[in-house]
Amino acid sequence: MVDSKLHNSKFGGPSSKPPLYYGYYLIAAAFIAQFISLGVVSYVLAPFMLPMTDELGWSRTAFSIPRTIGQVMMALIGLFIGVYLDRYGGRRIMLLGSALLCGALFWLSGVQTLWGWYLGFGVVAMMGAAMLGPLVVNVTLAKWFVARRGQSVAWAAMGVSFAGIVIPATLTQSIEVWGWRPTWQFLAIGCLIVLLPAALSMRRTPEDFGWHPDGRSDDDGSSAAAAREASDFAGSLNRSEAIRTPAFAMLAVAFGLYTSTIGVVLLHAIPYLQDSGFSPATSALMISIASIPALISKPIWGYFIDNRAPRPLAAASSIATGLATLGILWAVQHDSQAALIGSFICLGLGWGGMIPLQEVIWGLFFGRRYLGSVRGAAMPLALTLSAPAPLLAAMVADSAGSYDAVWLAVAAANFLAAVLMATAPPPSKPQQQNN
Repeated sequence: MVDSKLHNSKFGGPSSKPPLYYGYYLIAAAFIAQFISLGVVSYVLAPFMLPMTDELGWSRTAFSIPRTIGQVMMALIGLFIGVYLDRYGGRRIMLLGSALLCGALFWLSGVQTLWGWYLGFGVVAMMGAAMLGPLVVNVTLAKWFVARRGQSVAWAAMGVSFAGIVIPATLTQSIEVWGWRPTWQFLAIGCLIVLLPAALSMRRTPEDFGWHPDGRSDDDGSSAAAAREASDFAGSLNRSEAIRTPAFAMLAVAFGLYTSTIGVVLLHAIPYLQDSGFSPATSALMISIASIPALISKPIWGYFIDNRAPRPLAAASSIATGLATLGILWAVQHDSQAALIGSFICLGLGWGGMIPLQEVIWGLFFGRRYLGSVRGAAMPLALTLSAPAPLLAAMVADSAGSYDAVWLAVAAANFLAAVLMATAPPPSKPQQQNN
């Protein structure tokens, strides 16, 4: 769908080249959208866990159930919005997602019952987050950038790491000063203020405005970038072709395993450290410590992704995450704060590469033409693995009174994901596609 009114006005016609390629505005919008959406999914629950369970008398298992419900909702939403995204772009999807997410967060300030908690956070908030998250914004960036896809997604993904620096410490402090109910209200209002401009800026593809990916002009038609762009588009696999390849299942499982470990760590690291004798502020600080190298390293990851084979890099990222998880366990058992800080730094370095690596590998394997529908089809398989993980971790903590087995399982999942990432065979792309 083309915004024809804008085609020859604000953004220029087919032969014109704007002063600043619009894809860079989309990177900024994607940064904001992921700061909020993945910030809510990944970093919000941990600061609320202890104050809400203490006041409302819930177990950690009961509190964690919306995380699993939310993963299922995100998978279902992904099946439908992927096709819509390929056809119409992400603007309307993100506007609806903003309304759902912010409305649900405000409503949670008055929650009293478990069913209200499950419905508000697990269903409505997570539906909104799915409409704002990586599937929407990173698929959009993959259509606007080909040669610089890794760097564009990496810069946008810095929003996730920035959320890890800002959100846990800010919410922990707000809860201590104002209480957890007003903090939900503050969060909802702040999210709405920053999300609306980001959602309104979304556009489907550069071709809708007579442009080429990466800001390339018509005069660059003989360049290597033009050849790469043409190959990426012509060799794209549609959903039915993609799901029949071994690589589709291997990548979905690998990234599902990796995502499950992130969910477990982000939800349970703060309670785990508090159970081990660390203060709430220190426990939240560890997440921020991991987020700083994840933030700083993303542009570096992006550079290497665009100039090196991404699969070995993805395997290295997953291995680093697994080793860091073992380091956290060792540091807590030996009461070594220096080792704990070092392990969270290593964790952040591993996390820093995975979002851009995942998006680039999907685009590299299956092309950009149908990428939304392909990524949407992969979400149910990936989230089948990641959805139950935080809940299972909570059940272990509640029943055994220890997180030791959880951290060992997280490390093992990362090592298995690394093997799958390194060995997934690139699919054979069709010689031509029907227009």
